[in-house]
Amino acid sequence: MPEHESGDAYVRRSHNMIYICPWETRLRSWLALARFKEETPSRVSASYVAPSELRKVEERFERWKLTGRSLRPHILSSNWHVPPAWFVPFAAQERCLLLGESRMRVPEAPKGAPTLGEPTGRNRALAAGMRTLIYVTAMVDARARIDAAMPIIDAHQDRAFGLDAAQVRTLREWLASFHPRALVELDYGGLVHLMDDQALNADQSVAEVGVALAAMARREHELSLAMIRRLHSRWRPIKALASAN
Repeated sequence: MPEHESGDAYVRRSHNMIYICPWETRLRSWLALARFKEETPSRVSASYVAPSELRKVEERFERWKLTGRSLRPHILSSNWHVPPAWFVPFAAQERCLLLGESRMRVPEAPKGAPTLGEPTGRNRALAAGMRTLIYVTAMVDARARIDAAMPIIDAHQDRAFGLDAAQVRTLREWLASFHPRALVELDYGGLVHLMDDQALNADQSVAEVGVALAAMARREHELSLAMIRRLHSRWRPIKALASAN
């Protein structure tokens, strides 16, 4: 657990606007440890964190809470997979995949989002070794897509096939706490190193969720089910790595 909060942040410049996303490593570590304790039996968690050390960390966290600072992190994290609900705020055309210079695919940036252009000079050399898959959208568009999806998911929860209404609602509440002119980014992070080039090129998870929701609204349940099954078949072997040894 970091002794002090990180002063680092992700920074983007777009259309003469600078966007800042604080790392908040200490806060996110506290929150992650709290989730770990809730989800892991004590006889198992003791193998990872000594009970005495865990108590010290929890005491520091409780003292920090008394300062009245926000418990809302600017970054949400998920281990070993991307929750299906996280695909809802984005559109397929907001996808940006980098597999290295020779295979780089950079679509036109969405309105209000960072401009992701062809790198030059030193940036080109850096991009050649970069491997990432991200989606970036404007906050107003992210909220609108979630607002449009919620009635569909609520009305067809028995046929939502893994699109959990509670997760989507929690995501909507989290996004509502930020500035309306902010950007929202979905970053695959280290997951891109668990997927080969072919798998990343074929990954259209956002598009599949979008088609599934549209088909659900039209009561085309077979098409909706096919899209969600395709989504789960892609992520199931990656998610299973969490319990591999």
